Amino acid sequence: MAKKHSEGYLSGKESRRISKENRKITSQLEKQHKRKNVPESEYLTQMHNPNNAVEFDNLHSYFFTDAGTVKAVDGVTFDVPIGKTVGVVGESGCGKSVTSLSLMQLLQRPQGQIVEGEIRLNLGDKAYDITKVPTERMQTLRGNYMSMIFQEPMTSLNPVFRIGAQVDEVIALHDKDGLSKEDIKARTIKLLEMVGIANSEGVYRMYPHELSGGMRQRVMIAMALACSPKIIIADEPTTALDVTIQAQILDLLRNLKDQINSSIMLITHDLGVIAEMADYVVVMYAGRVVEKGTAEEIFANPSHPYTIGLMASKPVVGKKVDKLYSIPGKVPNPINMPNYCYFKDRCEMCVEGCSGAYPREISLSPTHKVSCYRYYDRKAGE
Repeated sequence: MAKKHSEGYLSGKESRRISKENRKITSQLEKQHKRKNVPESEYLTQMHNPNNAVEFDNLHSYFFTDAGTVKAVDGVTFDVPIGKTVGVVGESGCGKSVTSLSLMQLLQRPQGQIVEGEIRLNLGDKAYDITKVPTERMQTLRGNYMSMIFQEPMTSLNPVFRIGAQVDEVIALHDKDGLSKEDIKARTIKLLEMVGIANSEGVYRMYPHELSGGMRQRVMIAMALACSPKIIIADEPTTALDVTIQAQILDLLRNLKDQINSSIMLITHDLGVIAEMADYVVVMYAGRVVEKGTAEEIFANPSHPYTIGLMASKPVVGKKVDKLYSIPGKVPNPINMPNYCYFKDRCEMCVEGCSGAYPREISLSPTHKVSCYRYYDRKAGE
């Protein structure tokens, strides 16, 4: 634990001590990742429910910085069922993207590491625990079984290569059928048409800067779908787009999901997008899941004060208000989290037990779960 001066800064000596400790931890974890010829039995696992595409189980992903350890994801547990869309919602910095990057093993290493928990990926005939899969095996899983549509298409496409070459490369790298160059090009053009690009032959020869934001986002989706993955992670796929294009992209994702029978993990802080797209909703706050359930349950009966606050801060068509609600206060420092409920200092619905330890998960229905002391009394008999 870092000792701070009263002015709020770390001394050089303290910072060096933290760096030394961090190097020890990260080099040990890196050794595990970089091992070669690891027997498959080491990372084989069993799905708790074979109808799930992915199961996150008590996931802890930390960033080891010179100022201390940032607990970006701190014990996250939820499932992504096969053929369904799970919306992960929460404010910026709550750990949504880090959860998805943990599944792809794309955390910024060596600082970013999964330190505890399991991520079970269903491959059909077997299941892998992603947290134990070595780097060389991960390269065959990314693209084929899971892929990601990144938040900002301009920074995800290489500005010096033509669009066609970039999509071709994805197909060629994961090609199991021995396709010729002509076959790969034909597949790329078909993918570009599939994502609603009318002039697919022309776009194939263009550079990223020649396309609009919506077109680039479509190219990113085409790349993500190139190998018909089992799970698609869409990390805020519509933030850079205007409303009409946003609706088209969401329709496109929904249709493509059904075409290739895959699951979508949709990360956003737009509740409107969640309401339209998601079958299940996971609400995250400060690296933890505070509430989860079906979309109907979350929207009809939001139960955690944070979810209620999020709902209240959204404008409603036909309802006139002078000022939109905003949740008071700010998120606690991720390096020095409190030992009580993380939302307590911002909560306007506190009860007596709130000053106790972090609340455990309470089931309001078989699918609806919430971590809040307000529901402890109805579970007193258990």
